[in-house]
Amino acid sequence: MSTTYQPVGWSIDSNIYEVNLRQYTAEGTFLAFEKELPRLKDMGIEILWFMPITPISKLKRLGSLGSYYACSDYTSTNPEFGSLDDFRNLVEVAHRLNMKVIIDWVANHTGCDHRWVTEHPGYYKLDANGNRYDAHGWDDVIDLDYDNPALREEMISDMMFWVREAAIDGFRCDMAMLVPLNFWEKARTILDAEKKLFWLAECEETDYHPVFDATYCWKFLHKMEAYSKGQTDLRGLEDVLDFYEQSFPENAMHAMFTSNHDENSHSGSEFVRLKELAVPFALFTCTWKSIPLIYSGQELPNKKSLKFFDKDPIEWTGTYELEEFYRKLLRLRKTSRAMAAIGTSVTRLVTNVDHKVFGFIRKGGEDEVIVLVNLSGESFGEVIIAEGQLSGQYTALFNESRGILRPGVPISLAAYGYEVFVSNKLL
Repeated sequence: MSTTYQPVGWSIDSNIYEVNLRQYTAEGTFLAFEKELPRLKDMGIEILWFMPITPISKLKRLGSLGSYYACSDYTSTNPEFGSLDDFRNLVEVAHRLNMKVIIDWVANHTGCDHRWVTEHPGYYKLDANGNRYDAHGWDDVIDLDYDNPALREEMISDMMFWVREAAIDGFRCDMAMLVPLNFWEKARTILDAEKKLFWLAECEETDYHPVFDATYCWKFLHKMEAYSKGQTDLRGLEDVLDFYEQSFPENAMHAMFTSNHDENSHSGSEFVRLKELAVPFALFTCTWKSIPLIYSGQELPNKKSLKFFDKDPIEWTGTYELEEFYRKLLRLRKTSRAMAAIGTSVTRLVTNVDHKVFGFIRKGGEDEVIVLVNLSGESFGEVIIAEGQLSGQYTALFNESRGILRPGVPISLAAYGYEVFVSNKLL
């Protein structure tokens, strides 16, 4: 790479919340979601990622409302969600709450009746018969041709529209690896000169990572699912974590998650895929050296699979069972230097039950955080951390009745239980 990019400063101890606007409220609009911002702010959410807010093509539309990812115009809003002014206002309110807004950018393809089909037909790939197509067999979209320099310029111009017209703070780049790497490099160089942005790529290809601030952890999600089915063990989880550590640049940031719009709609909620391990693994993704990515409704928690192409609102009850769970974890990320995604270390702890309990220690400056997660249905009355791994004493984040963790003092963990211990230097 000819350019070395540095992540925007506010991202390294932050978190991402994916907004499925269509299903978030009964109205499914910018205005309706705006009312949720104070609650999400109180929970500790900082970066709001909106699934595509652009209009959806009608030609070959799937379902009654179509896929967010079949865009018909990159520089306007989906009337289903509201006007451009509605979105601008939503961004302004989020900014007043010190929250950031990033939007989903689908650069590989458009919907089948995008305005470019008639205005710029040369922007699209053609098959041997001269027909537009999608290489992955997705029926409602057609691929763009990045061999065309004019397309590249137009795409960057359309991305700039949202930076200048709506004051967004970054992009989540859909299937980033399907678009040439040198396009993203040029786009970032030009757009970051306008405003320093946060760049999240939906991919985990090592050669793409240097152009982005953070990339996805699909491999780890699938390994968590395999573990929940008894198809791997803790060593299998460690192998994937080692892959990220060894194969990516030093201090590379990764977005770690247990659910998102794809997984929830197509494979089921985290409670279907991970069963009793859904919450323990959620804690893991919020405490490992990563940026936690939380999907709409996980704080409820939403246990149903949301329809993708039709209206299917989250069934909010007014009771948010996991809100305090996330609040504690996200607040810890802001108060402890040990929890930042860059400039910190993470080391696996040795315990007497290593085959069932995944323990690790995070360090940053003088701060230390101990995480113990029981990834089994067996309870343990005495989990003992091996000598020499703890310094000083630590206080439990979730269950204060556990008392103080000290070297040589065992703790108990219920089946699928967990605890986070914070060094008293932080208190």
